[in-house]
Amino acid sequence: MNRQTGTGKYEQLLERCRSLEPVRTAVAHPCEETALTAAIQAKDMGLIVPILVGPAAKIREVANQHGVDLGGVQIVDVPHSHAAAATAVQLVREGQAEVLMKGSLHSDELLGAVVAKDTGLRTGRRLSHVFIMDVPTYHKVLLVTDGAINIAPTLEDKVDICQNAIDLARTLGVTRPKVAILAAVETISSKMVATVDAAALCKMADRGQITGAILDGPLAFDNAISAEAAQIKGIRSEVAGDPDILVAPDLESGNILAKQLSFLANADSAGLVLGARVPIILTSRADAVRARIASCGVAMLVAHARRQAAQSVV
Repeated sequence: MNRQTGTGKYEQLLERCRSLEPVRTAVAHPCEETALTAAIQAKDMGLIVPILVGPAAKIREVANQHGVDLGGVQIVDVPHSHAAAATAVQLVREGQAEVLMKGSLHSDELLGAVVAKDTGLRTGRRLSHVFIMDVPTYHKVLLVTDGAINIAPTLEDKVDICQNAIDLARTLGVTRPKVAILAAVETISSKMVATVDAAALCKMADRGQITGAILDGPLAFDNAISAEAAQIKGIRSEVAGDPDILVAPDLESGNILAKQLSFLANADSAGLVLGARVPIILTSRADAVRARIASCGVAMLVAHARRQAAQSVV
């Protein structure tokens, strides 16, 4: 998370993690100060057991330069970032890690290893990214999706984008998340595909194709967030003014929205990719240690929820 806002949501998240055991996490190419520091601080906070995957000499050099203690931390020595991504994914496939974490390599490089046909971590779900945001002017944690993976999602893609975010919200303790499907307007027009998709998603939820949440849309941002704006426009909705999840029509709008909240509304944010075999901590290389640690906390909760689900099936 990016800034100290004083709302307490960040601390509440970490408090939920205190009673859980840390999860083994493959950290791909932590060869820069923030990436390495975040992994070690998350370890010290009891969130993860990091496995550092990358050029060992470079990792130790960065640690020495910035006073990072690597005592007791496993390092898997590989020659470069491409090998680090592939090896980190392989550790997950072998069951040696329950979480995958991006270090100081490009997102495309890590995700390329994740989606590799024969050696990756794909499932039947579409991968999607969720920003978990603590907005000082909003009354609860807000999830924004998808602002990092799916450039121009189809209706079918949006089904998985919605379901991934809903499952995450439920893991975070929201019993029945409220999902606002965003568009530029709240009326349906065949000239605006986002509005038609939003209407279809709501009907799909009615028919059980999306489960565990209340969906409404299309909703413009103002009447999604503000109950007063919705009332003025005559919108009757359980979601308007109280959403837990905002679903953007495409990557550009989702990315812009999340970054506006961060830089204009001083929101803290964490980032996670869902839809793979394990949660993937995918933060920007420019993100602060605070954001990376928050992402570790969310990933830890997801990993433990998956453990419980697997045990209940057995």
